[in-house]
Amino acid sequence: MPGTDFSARVLAWYARHGRRDLPWQDNPTPYRVWVSEIMLQQTQVNTVIPYYWRFMQRFSDVAALAGADIDQVLHQWTGLGYYARARNLHAAAVMVRDRWSGRFPETFDEVLSLPGVGRSTAGAILALACRQRHAILDGNVKRVLARFHAVEGWPGKASVLRRLWELAEQHTPEGQVAEYTQAMMDLGATLCTRGTPECGRCPLSDDCQARQTDRQRDLPSPRPRKALPVRRARLLLLYNDRHEVLLERDVELDECIIMDSVHIRRGARLRRVIVDRYNSIAAKTCIGFDPERDRRRYHISDSGIVVVPSGRAVPGNRSYTGGYV
Repeated sequence: MPGTDFSARVLAWYARHGRRDLPWQDNPTPYRVWVSEIMLQQTQVNTVIPYYWRFMQRFSDVAALAGADIDQVLHQWTGLGYYARARNLHAAAVMVRDRWSGRFPETFDEVLSLPGVGRSTAGAILALACRQRHAILDGNVKRVLARFHAVEGWPGKASVLRRLWELAEQHTPEGQVAEYTQAMMDLGATLCTRGTPECGRCPLSDDCQARQTDRQRDLPSPRPRKALPVRRARLLLLYNDRHEVLLERDVELDECIIMDSVHIRRGARLRRVIVDRYNSIAAKTCIGFDPERDRRRYHISDSGIVVVPSGRAVPGNRSYTGGYV
């Protein structure tokens, strides 16, 4: 489908169904749009709106934000999470004040130089606030384009991301850039959703390759799971002739635990993880330890660790710190 036909459908849909009552759409200055775009990173619109209102009441412009103490900014951000965003906002406001005398920059490279602003965010700010032609590629737009064009592969992979940017540039129209940018974000957020897309209401559904092949839920491809390396460790369980396992007292925890006898070269932290996790795994099987029955491997899957217990008999009357159970 030619880019003009694609954008025409999206714009026609937006004219009828798009969101036009978002608070940052009222007087969309670069500063107001910038704050909204940073808040919307990793956070849904409905969650952002009340925080945005309060933030703008407290920091109405760049000068107010730059002149505030970082603790005041973080206080206004409390509850939104991902606090690096608030720190970046404050640092960027200081940068705008000091470098551009408080006037928010309006060129792509300058906006891109601000802390916390990436290519898509810079494009969105300039498209929505300055009506400049820049493509965007946030999570919603990635999903729309990956499904429409059946782009295989995880969007975080360089080659896949490059292809999605090519498509985003291709479809971005010369005119009505602000409307198109908002429309693409709305389309992904309201219809072309991650879980259950409403294809019957989508203006692009007739030519959507994912819908034609019934692969909406497969695209975009998920991030490949990284195989965990398998690490082997050996745990020594001392038992007496009554098959009672020797425990030692952990002074800090004030309880008896399996002796810390794991041998591994990965350092104290990983060693501690193995012992802590193995204690919880082995607790149900230690009482009445049988050296033949209980020499089994225990997999700690989220750490990629295989623990192999070894039993060793010791004289039942010997004295140890701790005790048998």
